[in-house]
Amino acid sequence: MSETPDPEVVELASKVFGLARAGDAEALAAYLDAGVPADLSNDKGDSLVMLAAYHGHAAAVTALLARGADADRANDRGQTPLAGAVFKGEDAVVRALLDGGANPESGTPSALDTARMFGRTELLELFATR
Repeated sequence: MSETPDPEVVELASKVFGLARAGDAEALAAYLDAGVPADLSNDKGDSLVMLAAYHGHAAAVTALLARGADADRANDRGQTPLAGAVFKGEDAVVRALLDGGANPESGTPSALDTARMFGRTELLELFATR
């Protein structure tokens, strides 16, 4: 049995995903504090953290992680926010995710594998210290 989603819920979710993409840390924090799930994911499995990380918003990533979001939550393709941040060259986001407990060995490919692929030796050294 398939339920039709409530249009107001869909609209709210779309708004929150947009805030993650835009990096509006303050608004995201307010929505999560009001009860939006920290690990809300879209139809591709991309979490709020994934969207904020991929778009280079370290402050939004930090706000989400501080409210219980999973730093290692992979999307439907097995990608993690940390691997996405490494791929995009978002070093501040990489550090925010690591500070929030992200594991460089999680996901497919992992952040560790991605750093190796792109010759990011400084990140390989950073990962080794975590």
